[in-house]
Amino acid sequence: MQDKPVVIGVAGGSGSGKTSVTKSICQRFSDKTILVIEQDYYYKDQSDLPFEERLKTNYDHPLAFDNDLLIQHIHDLLNHKSIDKPVYDYKVHNRSKEVITVEPKDVIILEGILILEDPRLVDLMDIKVFVDTDADLRIIRRLLRDIKDRGRSLDSVIDQYLNSVRPMHLQFVEPTKRYADIIIPEGGENHVAIDIMATKIADILSKNKENSLNKSIEK
Repeated sequence: MQDKPVVIGVAGGSGSGKTSVTKSICQRFSDKTILVIEQDYYYKDQSDLPFEERLKTNYDHPLAFDNDLLIQHIHDLLNHKSIDKPVYDYKVHNRSKEVITVEPKDVIILEGILILEDPRLVDLMDIKVFVDTDADLRIIRRLLRDIKDRGRSLDSVIDQYLNSVRPMHLQFVEPTKRYADIIIPEGGENHVAIDIMATKIADILSKNKENSLNKSIEK
């Protein structure tokens, strides 16, 4: 019997550095060890809505996410089953027909702004992390990302930040900090915190390996 994968939640506001933290942790292990599941891939399918209505989607609200599907996929991975991870197309504001088949690994990192907002997801996590970064840095990072990678205009990014991102952060994201086991200030620049995380993960993996060896010997 294989050991249950270790599940780590990495939350924090938009532009906080969640992805940098996740990448830094992954770099300390082999590709076969860690699987990253991004909450952004699990925005709800909106095929039933016209494009004009999809433009109004509040992507920073908990109801934007298909957590039922995400939770089902995490359960499948915990039971050592592969999943078809959805893909979201921001240009058409809808889920793509494309999927990505991924196999379970020893460590699963769940990354997203509201990963700690749903108690059902929190209950699946062994370690809960909140990346805490000042608002001015977060908005600058979001501006650069949305303009460069998502083809957005400066005015549209600022308008979205003031009307949905900031209020949703204060209402839904920031309060989830209380559920974190570890708070990492300044994201990927905090090398000490990331080293501590990597050491903890390595310790858990080592104990799991030792337990598996002991079980095989007992048989």
